[in-house]
Amino acid sequence: MAIKDISSPHDSGPSKLRCDTCKDKTCSAAARRENESDADFQSRRKLQSRLCRIRHKIIVLSGKGGVGKSTVAVNLATALMMTGKRVGLLDVDIHGPSIPTMLGLEHEIIRNSSDGLLPIQRGDMKVMSMGFLLRSQDDAVIWRGPMKMGVIKQFLGDVVWGDMDYLIIDSPPGTGDEPLSVCKLIGSLDGAVIVTTPQKVSAVDVRKSITFCRKLKVPVLGVVENMSGFVCPNCGEITQILGSGGGKQIATDMGIPFLGAVPMDPKITEACDTGYAFIKQYAETPTAKIMSSIIQTLVGMETVGTPVMQKATN
Repeated sequence: MAIKDISSPHDSGPSKLRCDTCKDKTCSAAARRENESDADFQSRRKLQSRLCRIRHKIIVLSGKGGVGKSTVAVNLATALMMTGKRVGLLDVDIHGPSIPTMLGLEHEIIRNSSDGLLPIQRGDMKVMSMGFLLRSQDDAVIWRGPMKMGVIKQFLGDVVWGDMDYLIIDSPPGTGDEPLSVCKLIGSLDGAVIVTTPQKVSAVDVRKSITFCRKLKVPVLGVVENMSGFVCPNCGEITQILGSGGGKQIATDMGIPFLGAVPMDPKITEACDTGYAFIKQYAETPTAKIMSSIIQTLVGMETVGTPVMQKATN
């Protein structure tokens, strides 16, 4: 596997992003920790200087693979962008990055600037993914935990995200290195959106994601049940191919919000394969309206005074 060098020529020496003018005296980067080296202190301050300019940070999680986390993340980020929000989308699936394909960005290349790494722009949305760093889409990333932690730290601390309203983080399945690294590095996520499919074999593993969030004190914003029935495009009959109700049952059993159920729709597959966000490309379809309703549930409270992040259940 060949990975493009993403180290910045400006990385040596103290970062110019030093938080020296920060007025928040409680900021974790305001003072050196006991026995912390100069290099570690400057690295932590640099990371914090990026993160403090991002108002909300939301991670999309699932204990099970293949349930549609990336689909939810892409459409959540796109819907926020369509409302005029300043949005970033971070793909931390190191081994199987899907975001570049789903947004038609497979051939984009990351570039350096004097301030750090420049994310790829998709309209008004900033995007970063391991997929941009592979020389070939067939390359496999064969890494253990510390290397994955290192590149995720670069994605958060070295990328020029700028001032943003939302950073949506697409995580790989499970409760391992990648989501754990995100939670530890960011420290104060606004919440997690949990994605499942209806059947029991998915629900059993997805519950572990909720337990993971609770142990790390990450608010759970709610559960999305994806692939919830197939609506026949000819007669409208609904067939529950994967069963039904698994997501709602998880929410009931674990005391968290149920955000809604998204049916199977061939146009979602078409949008993902052709590099377009479904919620924008097919905005008038019933499925897109269901997605919009779920997203409005997540963030719409901000328009009436209280961000939903403050009401999430731990």
